[in-house]
Amino acid sequence: MLFGVSGLALASWLARTPAVKQALDLSTSDMGLLLFGIAIGSLCGLLLSSHLIAHFGARSVMLASLIALAVGQVVTGFAITGTPSFALAFAGLCLLGAGLGTCDVGMNLSGAVTERVLGRTIMPVFHAFFSIGTILGALLAAGAELLNISLLAQNIAVGIAVVVIGGAGVRMTQSEHILETPSESGEAPARSTWRERLLVWRNPRILAIGVIVLGMALAEGAANDWLTLAVVQEHGVANETGALIFGVFVTAMTAGRLAGVRVIDRFGRVPVLRACAVLAVIGLSLVILVPILWIVIVGVVLWGLGASLGFPTGMSAAADDPRTAAASVSAVATMGYLAFLAGPPMIGFVGEQIGLLGALGLVLVLIIIAGFASPAAREPQEQRMSR
Repeated sequence: MLFGVSGLALASWLARTPAVKQALDLSTSDMGLLLFGIAIGSLCGLLLSSHLIAHFGARSVMLASLIALAVGQVVTGFAITGTPSFALAFAGLCLLGAGLGTCDVGMNLSGAVTERVLGRTIMPVFHAFFSIGTILGALLAAGAELLNISLLAQNIAVGIAVVVIGGAGVRMTQSEHILETPSESGEAPARSTWRERLLVWRNPRILAIGVIVLGMALAEGAANDWLTLAVVQEHGVANETGALIFGVFVTAMTAGRLAGVRVIDRFGRVPVLRACAVLAVIGLSLVILVPILWIVIVGVVLWGLGASLGFPTGMSAAADDPRTAAASVSAVATMGYLAFLAGPPMIGFVGEQIGLLGALGLVLVLIIIAGFASPAAREPQEQRMSR
Protein backbone atom coordinates (compact mmCIF):
# COMPACT_ATOMS: atom_id res chain seq x y z
CA MET A 1 0.00 0.00 0.00
CA LEU A 2 2.68 2.51 1.04
CA PHE A 3 4.91 1.88 -1.96
CA GLY A 4 1.94 1.94 -4.31
CA VAL A 5 0.47 5.24 -3.11
CA SER A 6 3.90 6.87 -3.15
CA GLY A 7 4.34 5.94 -6.81
CA LEU A 8 0.78 7.04 -7.54
CA ALA A 9 1.24 10.44 -5.89
CA LEU A 10 4.52 11.23 -7.66
CA ALA A 11 3.50 10.04 -11.12
CA SER A 12 0.06 11.70 -11.04
CA TRP A 13 1.77 15.06 -10.54
CA LEU A 14 4.69 14.60 -12.91
CA ALA A 15 2.38 13.42 -15.71
CA ARG A 16 0.67 16.82 -15.68
CA THR A 17 3.80 18.97 -15.86
CA PRO A 18 2.91 20.21 -19.38
CA ALA A 19 -0.32 21.67 -17.99
CA VAL A 20 1.60 23.18 -15.07
CA LYS A 21 4.09 24.79 -17.44
CA GLN A 22 1.26 26.30 -19.46
CA ALA A 23 -0.78 27.48 -16.47
CA LEU A 24 2.17 29.29 -14.88
CA ASP A 25 3.53 30.44 -18.27
CA LEU A 26 6.99 29.07 -17.51
CA SER A 27 10.01 28.66 -19.75
CA THR A 28 11.78 25.31 -19.85
CA SER A 29 14.47 26.57 -17.46
CA ASP A 30 11.80 27.97 -15.10
CA MET A 31 10.05 24.60 -15.14
CA GLY A 32 13.32 22.93 -14.24
CA LEU A 33 13.69 25.31 -11.30
CA LEU A 34 10.16 24.54 -10.14
CA LEU A 35 10.80 20.79 -10.28
CA PHE A 36 13.97 21.36 -8.26
CA GLY A 37 11.63 21.91 -5.31
CA ILE A 38 10.93 18.16 -5.24
CA ALA A 39 14.67 17.49 -5.21
CA ILE A 40 15.32 19.89 -2.33
CA GLY A 41 12.46 18.49 -0.27
CA SER A 42 13.42 14.88 -0.98
CA LEU A 43 17.03 15.35 0.05
CA CYS A 44 16.02 17.12 3.26
CA GLY A 45 13.59 14.33 4.08
CA LEU A 46 16.14 11.61 3.32
CA LEU A 47 18.88 13.20 5.41
CA LEU A 48 16.66 13.90 8.44
CA SER A 49 14.60 10.71 8.33
CA SER A 50 16.90 8.46 10.37
CA HIS A 51 17.06 10.99 13.24
CA LEU A 52 13.28 11.45 13.17
CA ILE A 53 12.72 7.68 13.18
CA ALA A 54 15.15 7.26 16.09
CA HIS A 55 13.16 9.76 18.17
CA PHE A 56 9.55 9.16 17.10
CA GLY A 57 9.47 5.69 15.53
CA ALA A 58 9.01 4.69 11.89
CA ARG A 59 5.22 4.46 12.02
CA SER A 60 4.74 7.98 13.37
CA VAL A 61 7.25 9.39 10.91
CA MET A 62 5.66 7.62 7.94
CA LEU A 63 2.20 8.85 8.89
CA ALA A 64 3.45 12.43 9.28
CA SER A 65 5.28 12.20 5.95
CA LEU A 66 2.14 10.97 4.19
CA ILE A 67 0.23 13.96 5.57
CA ALA A 68 3.03 16.28 4.40
CA LEU A 69 2.92 14.67 0.96
CA ALA A 70 -0.85 15.12 0.73
CA VAL A 71 -0.72 18.75 1.92
CA GLY A 72 2.06 19.42 -0.60
CA GLN A 73 -0.17 18.00 -3.35
CA VAL A 74 -3.06 20.27 -2.39
CA VAL A 75 -0.89 23.38 -1.99
CA THR A 76 0.68 22.79 -5.39
CA GLY A 77 -2.71 22.26 -7.00
CA PHE A 78 -4.06 25.46 -5.45
CA ALA A 79 -0.99 27.43 -6.58
CA ILE A 80 -1.67 26.40 -10.17
CA THR A 81 -5.47 26.14 -10.41
CA GLY A 82 -6.31 29.09 -8.15
CA THR A 83 -4.30 32.30 -8.33
CA PRO A 84 -1.14 31.17 -10.18
CA SER A 85 1.89 31.50 -7.92
CA PHE A 86 5.34 30.15 -8.69
CA ALA A 87 6.51 30.66 -5.09
CA LEU A 88 3.55 28.80 -3.60
CA ALA A 89 3.91 25.97 -6.13
CA PHE A 90 7.62 25.70 -5.29
CA ALA A 91 6.84 25.56 -1.56
CA GLY A 92 4.22 22.89 -2.18
CA LEU A 93 6.68 20.78 -4.16
CA CYS A 94 9.29 21.13 -1.41
CA LEU A 95 6.73 19.79 1.07
CA LEU A 96 5.70 17.04 -1.33
CA GLY A 97 9.34 16.04 -1.84
CA ALA A 98 10.05 16.07 1.90
CA GLY A 99 7.09 13.74 2.46
CA LEU A 100 8.26 11.40 -0.29
CA GLY A 101 11.88 11.30 0.89
CA THR A 102 11.04 10.72 4.54
CA CYS A 103 8.41 8.12 3.76
CA ASP A 104 10.82 6.34 1.41
CA VAL A 105 13.26 5.61 4.24
CA GLY A 106 10.46 4.52 6.57
CA MET A 107 8.96 2.24 3.91
CA ASN A 108 12.25 0.57 3.09
CA LEU A 109 13.07 0.12 6.78
CA SER A 110 9.66 -1.46 7.34
CA GLY A 111 10.26 -3.63 4.28
CA ALA A 112 13.52 -4.85 5.84
CA VAL A 113 11.66 -5.61 9.08
CA THR A 114 9.09 -7.63 7.12
CA GLU A 115 11.89 -9.61 5.48
CA ARG A 116 13.35 -10.37 8.92
CA VAL A 117 9.95 -11.53 10.22
CA LEU A 118 9.19 -13.69 7.17
CA GLY A 119 12.73 -15.00 6.90
CA ARG A 120 12.85 -14.51 3.14
CA THR A 121 13.33 -11.81 0.52
CA ILE A 122 10.29 -9.62 -0.16
CA MET A 123 11.68 -6.11 -0.79
CA PRO A 124 11.61 -6.35 -4.62
CA VAL A 125 7.86 -7.01 -4.49
CA PHE A 126 7.34 -3.78 -2.55
CA HIS A 127 9.31 -1.87 -5.17
CA ALA A 128 7.25 -3.56 -7.88
CA PHE A 129 4.17 -2.03 -6.26
CA PHE A 130 5.86 1.37 -6.52
CA SER A 131 6.27 0.77 -10.25
CA ILE A 132 2.64 -0.29 -10.53
CA GLY A 133 1.64 2.84 -8.59
CA THR A 134 3.51 5.05 -11.06
CA ILE A 135 1.66 3.41 -13.96
CA LEU A 136 -1.70 3.96 -12.24
CA GLY A 137 -0.74 7.55 -11.40
CA ALA A 138 0.14 8.29 -15.03
CA LEU A 139 -3.17 6.75 -16.19
CA LEU A 140 -5.07 8.77 -13.57
CA ALA A 141 -3.44 12.00 -14.72
CA ALA A 142 -4.14 11.18 -18.37
CA GLY A 143 -7.80 10.54 -17.54
CA ALA A 144 -8.04 13.78 -15.55
CA GLU A 145 -6.51 15.68 -18.46
CA LEU A 146 -8.90 14.07 -20.92
CA LEU A 147 -11.92 14.89 -18.74
CA ASN A 148 -10.65 18.43 -18.13
CA ILE A 149 -10.45 17.89 -14.36
CA SER A 150 -8.40 20.60 -12.67
CA LEU A 151 -5.06 19.81 -11.09
CA LEU A 152 -6.42 21.00 -7.72
CA ALA A 153 -9.35 18.55 -7.85
CA GLN A 154 -7.03 15.75 -8.93
CA ASN A 155 -4.50 16.49 -6.21
CA ILE A 156 -7.16 16.69 -3.49
CA ALA A 157 -8.41 13.24 -4.53
CA VAL A 158 -4.86 11.86 -4.65
CA GLY A 159 -4.04 13.48 -1.29
CA ILE A 160 -7.05 11.84 0.34
CA ALA A 161 -6.08 8.48 -1.16
CA VAL A 162 -2.51 8.89 0.09
CA VAL A 163 -3.61 9.56 3.69
CA VAL A 164 -6.39 6.95 3.81
CA ILE A 165 -4.72 4.08 1.94
CA GLY A 166 -1.20 4.93 3.11
CA GLY A 167 -2.40 5.36 6.69
CA ALA A 168 -3.98 1.92 6.58
CA GLY A 169 -0.68 0.58 5.27
CA VAL A 170 1.23 2.20 8.13
CA ARG A 171 -0.99 0.46 10.67
CA MET A 172 -0.11 -2.89 9.08
CA THR A 173 3.68 -2.41 9.24
CA GLN A 174 5.86 -4.17 11.79
CA SER A 175 7.76 -2.12 14.37
CA GLU A 176 11.40 -1.50 13.48
CA HIS A 177 12.32 -2.59 17.02
CA ILE A 178 11.93 -6.19 15.82
CA LEU A 179 15.36 -5.72 14.23
CA GLU A 180 16.89 -5.12 17.63
CA THR A 181 18.46 -8.03 19.49
CA PRO A 182 18.35 -7.96 23.30
CA SER A 183 21.66 -8.15 25.12
CA GLU A 184 22.74 -11.30 26.95
CA SER A 185 21.52 -9.77 30.20
CA GLY A 186 18.05 -9.51 28.70
CA GLU A 187 18.06 -5.74 28.68
CA ALA A 188 16.81 -3.80 25.67
CA PRO A 189 19.67 -2.73 23.39
CA ALA A 190 20.79 0.86 23.53
CA ARG A 191 19.54 3.04 20.71
CA SER A 192 22.03 4.46 18.24
CA THR A 193 23.29 7.93 19.00
CA TRP A 194 23.31 10.95 16.69
CA ARG A 195 27.05 10.43 16.17
CA GLU A 196 26.64 6.76 15.31
CA ARG A 197 23.93 7.60 12.77
CA LEU A 198 26.25 10.10 11.10
CA LEU A 199 29.18 7.66 11.10
CA VAL A 200 27.38 5.33 8.66
CA TRP A 201 28.52 7.78 5.98
CA ARG A 202 32.09 6.66 6.73
CA ASN A 203 31.26 2.94 6.72
CA PRO A 204 32.96 1.38 3.64
CA ARG A 205 30.29 -1.31 3.30
CA ILE A 206 27.42 1.18 3.36
CA LEU A 207 29.20 3.41 0.83
CA ALA A 208 29.77 0.42 -1.45
CA ILE A 209 26.10 -0.54 -1.18
CA GLY A 210 25.33 3.09 -2.02
CA VAL A 211 27.44 2.73 -5.17
CA ILE A 212 25.36 -0.32 -6.18
CA VAL A 213 22.12 1.59 -5.62
CA LEU A 214 23.47 4.71 -7.34
CA GLY A 215 24.45 2.80 -10.49
CA MET A 216 21.20 0.85 -10.72
CA ALA A 217 19.06 3.89 -9.83
CA LEU A 218 20.76 5.78 -12.65
CA ALA A 219 20.03 2.87 -15.01
CA GLU A 220 16.35 3.16 -14.05
CA GLY A 221 16.19 6.96 -14.02
CA ALA A 222 17.94 7.29 -17.39
CA ALA A 223 15.30 5.06 -18.96
CA ASN A 224 12.44 6.93 -17.27
CA ASP A 225 13.62 10.30 -18.55
CA TRP A 226 15.45 9.63 -21.82
CA LEU A 227 14.61 6.22 -23.32
CA THR A 228 11.58 7.36 -25.32
CA LEU A 229 13.28 10.47 -26.67
CA ALA A 230 16.50 8.58 -27.45
CA VAL A 231 14.86 5.89 -29.58
CA VAL A 232 12.61 8.42 -31.36
CA GLN A 233 15.32 10.99 -31.97
CA GLU A 234 18.28 8.76 -32.75
CA HIS A 235 16.79 5.46 -33.95
CA GLY A 236 14.04 7.19 -35.91
CA VAL A 237 11.03 5.30 -34.52
CA ALA A 238 7.59 6.93 -34.33
CA ASN A 239 6.47 8.72 -31.16
CA GLU A 240 3.88 6.07 -30.33
CA THR A 241 6.48 3.32 -30.84
CA GLY A 242 8.82 5.15 -28.48
CA ALA A 243 6.07 5.27 -25.85
CA LEU A 244 5.43 1.54 -26.28
CA ILE A 245 9.15 0.81 -25.91
CA PHE A 246 9.16 2.68 -22.60
CA GLY A 247 6.16 0.58 -21.58
CA VAL A 248 8.23 -2.52 -22.37
CA PHE A 249 10.96 -1.24 -20.03
CA VAL A 250 8.54 -0.61 -17.14
CA THR A 251 6.93 -4.02 -17.66
CA ALA A 252 10.32 -5.76 -17.66
CA MET A 253 11.35 -3.94 -14.47
CA THR A 254 8.11 -4.82 -12.70
CA ALA A 255 8.34 -8.46 -13.79
CA GLY A 256 11.96 -8.61 -12.65
CA ARG A 257 11.03 -7.34 -9.22
CA LEU A 258 8.11 -9.73 -8.83
CA ALA A 259 10.19 -12.73 -9.93
CA GLY A 260 13.38 -11.59 -8.20
CA VAL A 261 12.41 -12.61 -4.68
CA ARG A 262 12.73 -16.33 -5.40
CA VAL A 263 15.87 -15.84 -7.44
CA ILE A 264 17.59 -13.95 -4.60
CA ASP A 265 16.50 -16.52 -2.01
CA ARG A 266 17.80 -19.31 -4.26
CA PHE A 267 21.16 -17.88 -5.32
CA GLY A 268 21.89 -15.01 -2.89
CA ARG A 269 22.27 -11.29 -3.34
CA VAL A 270 25.77 -11.12 -4.80
CA PRO A 271 25.35 -13.53 -7.76
CA VAL A 272 21.98 -11.95 -8.59
CA LEU A 273 23.37 -8.40 -8.50
CA ARG A 274 26.27 -9.44 -10.73
CA ALA A 275 23.88 -11.09 -13.18
CA CYS A 276 21.67 -7.99 -13.14
CA ALA A 277 24.66 -5.79 -13.96
CA VAL A 278 25.59 -8.06 -16.87
CA LEU A 279 22.01 -8.04 -18.21
CA ALA A 280 21.76 -4.27 -17.91
CA VAL A 281 25.10 -3.73 -19.66
CA ILE A 282 24.19 -6.07 -22.53
CA GLY A 283 20.71 -4.57 -22.89
CA LEU A 284 21.82 -0.95 -22.80
CA SER A 285 24.66 -1.71 -25.23
CA LEU A 286 22.17 -3.17 -27.70
CA VAL A 287 19.98 -0.08 -27.41
CA ILE A 288 22.95 2.22 -27.96
CA LEU A 289 24.70 0.35 -30.75
CA VAL A 290 22.09 -1.49 -32.86
CA PRO A 291 19.46 0.57 -34.75
CA ILE A 292 17.23 -2.42 -35.50
CA LEU A 293 13.83 -2.21 -33.82
CA TRP A 294 13.45 -5.80 -32.62
CA ILE A 295 17.00 -5.83 -31.25
CA VAL A 296 16.33 -2.51 -29.48
CA ILE A 297 13.25 -4.07 -27.87
CA VAL A 298 15.27 -7.10 -26.75
CA GLY A 299 17.86 -4.71 -25.34
CA VAL A 300 15.20 -2.74 -23.46
CA VAL A 301 13.85 -5.96 -21.91
CA LEU A 302 17.35 -6.93 -20.72
CA TRP A 303 17.97 -3.37 -19.50
CA GLY A 304 14.74 -3.39 -17.49
CA LEU A 305 15.40 -6.83 -15.98
CA GLY A 306 18.97 -5.83 -15.13
CA ALA A 307 17.95 -2.59 -13.44
CA SER A 308 15.07 -4.12 -11.50
CA LEU A 309 16.73 -5.54 -8.37
CA GLY A 310 19.62 -3.18 -7.57
CA PHE A 311 17.66 -0.58 -5.59
CA PRO A 312 15.48 -2.95 -3.48
CA THR A 313 18.35 -5.36 -2.80
CA GLY A 314 20.55 -2.46 -1.71
CA MET A 315 17.85 -1.33 0.73
CA SER A 316 17.68 -4.82 2.23
CA ALA A 317 21.47 -5.01 2.56
CA ALA A 318 21.66 -1.57 4.18
CA ALA A 319 19.36 -2.75 6.98
CA ASP A 320 21.43 -5.83 7.89
CA ASP A 321 22.90 -4.13 11.00
CA PRO A 322 19.89 -3.65 13.32
CA ARG A 323 21.50 -0.90 15.40
CA THR A 324 22.07 1.48 12.50
CA ALA A 325 19.41 0.17 10.09
CA ALA A 326 17.48 3.45 9.76
CA ALA A 327 20.62 5.56 9.30
CA SER A 328 22.10 3.10 6.79
CA VAL A 329 18.90 2.92 4.75
CA SER A 330 18.75 6.73 4.82
CA ALA A 331 22.34 7.04 3.55
CA VAL A 332 21.92 4.47 0.78
CA ALA A 333 18.56 5.92 -0.28
CA THR A 334 20.11 9.38 -0.43
CA MET A 335 22.80 8.13 -2.82
CA GLY A 336 20.13 6.45 -4.93
CA TYR A 337 18.04 9.60 -5.07
CA LEU A 338 21.08 11.62 -6.08
CA ALA A 339 21.24 9.39 -9.16
CA PHE A 340 17.54 9.88 -9.85
CA LEU A 341 17.74 13.65 -9.42
CA ALA A 342 21.16 14.58 -10.80
CA GLY A 343 21.69 11.80 -13.33
CA PRO A 344 19.03 12.67 -15.94
CA PRO A 345 20.05 16.37 -16.19
CA MET A 346 23.69 15.27 -16.54
CA ILE A 347 22.73 12.89 -19.36
CA GLY A 348 20.77 15.69 -21.03
CA PHE A 349 23.73 18.07 -20.86
CA VAL A 350 26.16 15.50 -22.27
CA GLY A 351 23.58 14.39 -24.82
CA GLU A 352 23.40 17.95 -26.12
CA GLN A 353 27.08 17.59 -27.05
CA ILE A 354 27.41 13.99 -28.27
CA GLY A 355 23.82 12.71 -28.65
CA LEU A 356 21.58 10.93 -26.17
CA LEU A 357 22.71 7.42 -27.08
CA GLY A 358 26.33 8.43 -26.58
CA ALA A 359 25.46 10.02 -23.25
CA LEU A 360 23.85 6.77 -22.10
CA GLY A 361 27.34 5.30 -22.29
CA LEU A 362 28.01 7.07 -18.98
CA VAL A 363 25.28 4.91 -17.44
CA LEU A 364 27.06 1.81 -18.72
CA VAL A 365 30.19 2.78 -16.79
CA LEU A 366 28.31 3.20 -13.51
CA ILE A 367 26.44 -0.09 -13.98
CA ILE A 368 29.78 -1.87 -14.41
CA ILE A 369 31.12 -0.22 -11.26
CA ALA A 370 27.93 -1.28 -9.42
CA GLY A 371 28.53 -4.85 -10.55
CA PHE A 372 32.06 -4.84 -9.13
CA ALA A 373 30.71 -3.40 -5.84
CA SER A 374 28.10 -6.16 -5.46
CA PRO A 375 30.02 -8.21 -2.81
CA ALA A 376 29.24 -5.43 -0.31
CA ALA A 377 25.60 -6.58 -0.33
CA ARG A 378 26.45 -10.12 0.86
CA GLU A 379 23.98 -11.45 3.43
CA PRO A 380 25.02 -11.94 7.08
CA GLN A 381 26.29 -15.45 7.76
CA GLU A 382 23.14 -16.58 9.56
CA GLN A 383 21.01 -15.69 6.53
CA ARG A 384 23.35 -17.56 4.17
CA MET A 385 23.25 -20.64 6.40
CA SER A 386 19.44 -20.63 6.48
CA ARG A 387 19.12 -20.58 2.72
